[in-house]
Amino acid sequence: MKYLKIFSVLLLVLILAATAVGIGLYKWAAQDLPDYRTISDYDPPLVTKVFTRDGDVLGQFYREKRYLVSLDEIAPVAVKAFLASEDARFYEHEGVSMLGVARAAIQNFKAGEIVQGGSTITQQVIKSLLLTPERSYTRKLKEAILAYRLENHLTKDEILTIYMNQIFLGSRAYGIEAASREYFGKHAGELNLAEASLLAALPKAPSRLNPYRNPEGARHRQMYVLSRMLNLGWIDEQEYQEAVSQPLELKRMPDPSWQKGPYYLEEVRRRLIHMFGEEKVYEGGLVVQTPTSLKHLDAAQKSLRQGLEDSTKRRGWRGPLDNIEPEMQQGFLMQQVLDPEELEKGQWTQVLVTDVEASGADVRFGDFHGRIDVSTMEWGRTPDPSRAPEEVRAIRDATRILEPGDIVWASLQHKPEPDELMDESRMEPIVFEMALEQEPEVQGAIYSLDPRTGDVMALAGGYDFHQSHFNRATQARRQTGSAFKPIVYSAALDNGYTPASIVLDAPFVYDDHETLTSWRPRNFEGVFHGPTLIRDALVKSRNLVTIRVAQNLGIDELIHRARSLGIQEEFPRDLSISLGSVPVTLEDMCQAFSAFARDGSYVVPRLITSVSDSWGQLIYENDTEPVEAISHENSYIITSLLQEVVADGTGWRARALGRPVAGKTGTTNQQKDAWYLGYSPYLLTGVYVGFDQPRPMGRFETGARAASPIWVDYRKEVEEEYPVQDFQRPPGIVTARIDAESGLLAPSGMDNTYFLPFKAGTEPTRKSARAESDREEGSGSSGATEEDLLKQMY
Repeated sequence: MKYLKIFSVLLLVLILAATAVGIGLYKWAAQDLPDYRTISDYDPPLVTKVFTRDGDVLGQFYREKRYLVSLDEIAPVAVKAFLASEDARFYEHEGVSMLGVARAAIQNFKAGEIVQGGSTITQQVIKSLLLTPERSYTRKLKEAILAYRLENHLTKDEILTIYMNQIFLGSRAYGIEAASREYFGKHAGELNLAEASLLAALPKAPSRLNPYRNPEGARHRQMYVLSRMLNLGWIDEQEYQEAVSQPLELKRMPDPSWQKGPYYLEEVRRRLIHMFGEEKVYEGGLVVQTPTSLKHLDAAQKSLRQGLEDSTKRRGWRGPLDNIEPEMQQGFLMQQVLDPEELEKGQWTQVLVTDVEASGADVRFGDFHGRIDVSTMEWGRTPDPSRAPEEVRAIRDATRILEPGDIVWASLQHKPEPDELMDESRMEPIVFEMALEQEPEVQGAIYSLDPRTGDVMALAGGYDFHQSHFNRATQARRQTGSAFKPIVYSAALDNGYTPASIVLDAPFVYDDHETLTSWRPRNFEGVFHGPTLIRDALVKSRNLVTIRVAQNLGIDELIHRARSLGIQEEFPRDLSISLGSVPVTLEDMCQAFSAFARDGSYVVPRLITSVSDSWGQLIYENDTEPVEAISHENSYIITSLLQEVVADGTGWRARALGRPVAGKTGTTNQQKDAWYLGYSPYLLTGVYVGFDQPRPMGRFETGARAASPIWVDYRKEVEEEYPVQDFQRPPGIVTARIDAESGLLAPSGMDNTYFLPFKAGTEPTRKSARAESDREEGSGSSGATEEDLLKQMY
């Protein structure tokens, strides 16, 4: 009895001591714990998604590939698979599983180190969001305390939702939704049992068990998960067997980022970072709406690429990419791994020239043979700067261009039928028809917006985004040449000029007394036309008339008009600005021209229409805010004259649309820059072409030849989206038939006349001296005398 009392006292002492130690350990571990309540404001790094107006994904920005989903958006079988794999008693314990702790302790004792944690899902959430990943008993104790507290703060479903979104599952995929897209190309709600069990196998070692790199390891762990689900009674034997025998097809959900419209997407990214900061863009899970469509973006990029390829061919052949010795040729071919079923008509590939004769060249690429006919090499002539490309004799002998060992670009002209490609009984190899190609050095850009709203419908800033991220539509500042003239004549219309005003087209010398130099501008064709209507000066792009008008207006008036249209560049105080000598971006020119396409107010282009946070809350909305610039009458008259540029001037290619279109070409000195800006009431599109380091493109590489074909090709692809519309004439406009020679009124039936628009009260009131009725009556009245013409000139 005495010993029993002693034992009881000792036992009590030990219990009290253990309790004291436990309390001490708890207080020690709990004294610097992070606030578990912050987990209820779960805000993990999420993917920012950029959408087109049609709901297509244009691209994504992220550091961790994670998409937030709720528990009811996950396939129920996937939830069961993760619970079976990680914490089958999740809905029973209070944050810590004593059974799991005991099992882990035994394994750690046997190993002599910490090899197993026995963590519940709640503890894993705590470890991921609040604690470091170190393996120690101290961290485990803190983890257990926080897990118990969290269980009393959040519901089980809330904790499980956080876990399913937070967990890393390999291949840069965080959370079940990202993993479903990464491994099976589907959403988490679409997973079947076999797929779900494979994903649930990954948390143990996501990098090592990555099924792309270690399919056997992933398969072995998947079988463990399925067995657990069967033993727990969560699936039956038939479901188990079906999942075990189901072959899994690994495939990634396509990421469209930087595929279609990469320049547009990059510009959106830059602007988002400017507005919200880099962390918010890459981790905030923003939902960004843009006004573009994949159709517009694809049409713009294709038309720009084709136009630049055509431009480089007009300058002739630059030579092969390389020429390799025979002993190196097999190595080159072995490096090319090409799937015949993925070869498409028009696709470019590098080919090895194996034999050349006058009629063409035999080539090899990978395991395939090809033939480049000499007819596809006709453009490969040596350029002659003094002659138009079509005047230079075409190449008719392939040996003048290629030789064996050359590495060149070639495009596939014909794709054999699949059964022909798979026919292993063929004795002779299939020979693909190919055409010689050449990547351009010249660059360019296309920018298209809806002038009614400012919505940027298309943007392509160069030939190939993956070669150069520099956006020539928004970042390159280049001289605009004659594309600036509508701005000059817009100012003229508000300072006494009309479309029927006459100005002298004659030699002009401007002496700069500060630099003691003289400037002698001339027209492009080097011809002087004498007295010229303002209408003809703009339509025919007469430089000397434009300079005389600018001189009469004064440089301040020109700068003021450009600024009122939104062009904020620094303007030098010399008359050359009237001919587009000031470098401007294509985006700024499109913005300025939007005033002509509208009612005189311009719109600031918008690539982003709205931004929402990851929970769908709108945080930014970009409403169109027109800026008053010029009168509606002014814009309508300029538009009417630019329609004449299309009908009777350098913008003639745009007539191919068969719709009301206004436009203006621009070409700078020595053809270093080529422009075309054209618009309808519903779509304004600008094109620029030129070398990144300015140099002549060739005497005939003008806005009409180098830029406007790109404009036409793009517009043909998208024009069907819009009904035919004409420009609305404002009430203050009248039209009159004008004698093209005198600028005075002309009766019907007279030749060489124009119908021109005027602000009411500014139209001519006198009849032309050429009027037949005046000559028959012999009145001798109101004809334009030489003195009259001279007065109008100045």
